[in-house]
Amino acid sequence: MSDILLVEDHAGVRKLTLNRPDRKNSVSPELREELLAAIDEARSDDEIRCLVITGAGDAFCSGVDLGRSKVTKDASAGEQRAPDLRLVRESMKRGMQRVVTALWELDKPVIASVNGVAAGGGAQLALFCDLVIASESARFIEIFVKRGLAIDSGGGWLLPRLIGLPKAKELVFFGEPLSARDALDIGLINRVVPDDSLADATNEWASRLAAGPTRAIGFSKRLLNRAIDSDLAAALDEEAAVQALNSTSDDFKEGVRAFAEKRSPEFKGR
Repeated sequence: MSDILLVEDHAGVRKLTLNRPDRKNSVSPELREELLAAIDEARSDDEIRCLVITGAGDAFCSGVDLGRSKVTKDASAGEQRAPDLRLVRESMKRGMQRVVTALWELDKPVIASVNGVAAGGGAQLALFCDLVIASESARFIEIFVKRGLAIDSGGGWLLPRLIGLPKAKELVFFGEPLSARDALDIGLINRVVPDDSLADATNEWASRLAAGPTRAIGFSKRLLNRAIDSDLAAALDEEAAVQALNSTSDDFKEGVRAFAEKRSPEFKGR
């Protein structure tokens, strides 16, 4: 890893810090690939039981680095030729869509610790995490319309599911900043804390998750995520299937023993 993504592992928690503060932690192609690699490593490492994503400086993430996009470079330079539509589609599929998909499908809990502005793809980066803790000074901006862009990075799929269609349209059509408190009020995020308490609040939740039954949490995440687009019968069938798989885990056996022995369980993430 280079210095554009800081990776810190401690007590079962992997903390990823986007480290381009001079660019408001916008996601360059290099940062995107390092993020994907770090997420993939967390998936395969049994010692990592929770993932935290945050930003360096006074921003969480300002989205994709438009200055590194050929399409936006041509547009800003007044390039008149028609864009290659195939190239645009492929660049989208290779870009932030891969990152948000990796977070959504990771079988471990992910916390976004939002320390400042989360705009465009940066807002989606936060919202595709399982839990979002924000500082009071944080802002969420679906800024695409202000750049003449349609919403992307999975936001068109996710936002209506989080806050309903009317509110999603309001945020997207106007592209105005949403304060952390307002984001909490509409159910977009989980928690707001004073700026100087963000690290402690994040660490507290991350430590609790890292001490939990990782497989059970991962299975529960899968059930909750897939239920969004599932009917009851399919959801119940999958619930039965994953519960059967989970019953083979050491943590399941430990949980049952601890219950019988009237003590707190000591989960190992296996």
